[in-house]
Amino acid sequence: MRKQILLLLFVAFFVSTANAQLPELRADSIYHQMKKVADWQWRTLETEGWKNSKKDWTSGAMYTGMMAWGKIANDETYYKKLVQVGEDNKWKIGHYRQFADDYCVGQLYSQLYTIYKNPKYIEDFKSLADTLVVLPHTESLEWKNKIFAREWAWCDALFMGPPALGYLTEATGDMKYLDTSSKLWWKSTEYLYDKEEHLYYRDSRYFGKKEKNGTKVFWSRGNGWVMGGLVRVLSVMPKDHPDREKFIQLFKDMSAKVASIQQADGSWHASLLDPGTYPVKETSGTGFFCYALTWGINQGILPYKKYATVVEKAWDALTTSVHPNGKLGYVQAQGAAPDKVTFDDTDVYGVGAFLLAGSEMLRMTVDQEKNTAVVEAVNTTSSNKIEKVTVDWKTLSSKIKKIKANELVVQEAVNGQNVPFELVYNDKKKPEAIVFNASMTPGSSKIFKIGKK
Repeated sequence: MRKQILLLLFVAFFVSTANAQLPELRADSIYHQMKKVADWQWRTLETEGWKNSKKDWTSGAMYTGMMAWGKIANDETYYKKLVQVGEDNKWKIGHYRQFADDYCVGQLYSQLYTIYKNPKYIEDFKSLADTLVVLPHTESLEWKNKIFAREWAWCDALFMGPPALGYLTEATGDMKYLDTSSKLWWKSTEYLYDKEEHLYYRDSRYFGKKEKNGTKVFWSRGNGWVMGGLVRVLSVMPKDHPDREKFIQLFKDMSAKVASIQQADGSWHASLLDPGTYPVKETSGTGFFCYALTWGINQGILPYKKYATVVEKAWDALTTSVHPNGKLGYVQAQGAAPDKVTFDDTDVYGVGAFLLAGSEMLRMTVDQEKNTAVVEAVNTTSSNKIEKVTVDWKTLSSKIKKIKANELVVQEAVNGQNVPFELVYNDKKKPEAIVFNASMTPGSSKIFKIGKK
């Protein structure tokens, strides 16, 4: 009888926990969580040193999140830290030049180049990319003869290589890098993607392997790498690119699958199809899934109503993994397959995923506020800039019900600070637009909310 009562209590607890109300999403809270984690990571690197090379793929993955944070932070300090990384690396990629892990850092160099326009930032990476675009790439992707040093033969590579080439196209305007990225993406996908499960094998060694529960082996972070790489390629791919619709369909198929196997705690465990063998949440895979799915919502590719709860639960799983000092826990150690993880385990690539996820969650949170018009001002230059923002009245009236000039307020989305603005009237003395100033540091952006007082 006592066992039965305990069982009933456990079931009741589980149900109440699973159905517990998620914390209200607030832009300022997301911002401060991101700052807390980013600052802890930089502080730790500066005081304890770097575990791996600053050219390493682990570091390269961290930089992707730090760049996303730098854009939001409106504090050039973070970009300066990343520029210093480039200087320390002499703007070189890793030793094995055709190994995707060793040119993941090219994403950082290309993104910094778009801000500071210094040719030396991308000189070495571009020389490697110019080689990649003319190679035949006809080898089998079977995991032998060090194929990883020449081809994207493992799913992790789809985060390291394709976005690096894509951002180089963004930096230079030369489509050959993005076109090569697309061509090689689909070669890897043809080999590693399971069309029934809509997930990627890590590499050919896992084709016949099974988990303890008899399911196929699909690694959470491995598929997180894929989805993160997928949306980063899409983010720099022109709307009229001939392969874009294929990428979007793949993204939708993977998104539906990933959402369907999310765990009750909002995370994805190390093994996607055998979470019971790895019963603890894992934040690097969860971070990349949260990032990709939220990006899809923000781009209008995934429906908000269907995926909002998925990403909100995922963000809650991530933020509850942050230690009081800002350390991100539950990050599975470097590897190639599902493995155990604890609250004390962390690594820089997990922080990169967290910051990428936060950057999209912040935008989604602001975008979904009712009866509000959202405007983003972006400074793409290397100088401090005061941008004059003009929003026409038709845009405002389409977003704000029963709009009246004397009831308007403009606020910075992150901190809620009111921003002075002016009303522009037409000849009939009717409002035509509002105008306000946005002060921004190099490469940063600010999101503003316009609504009623």
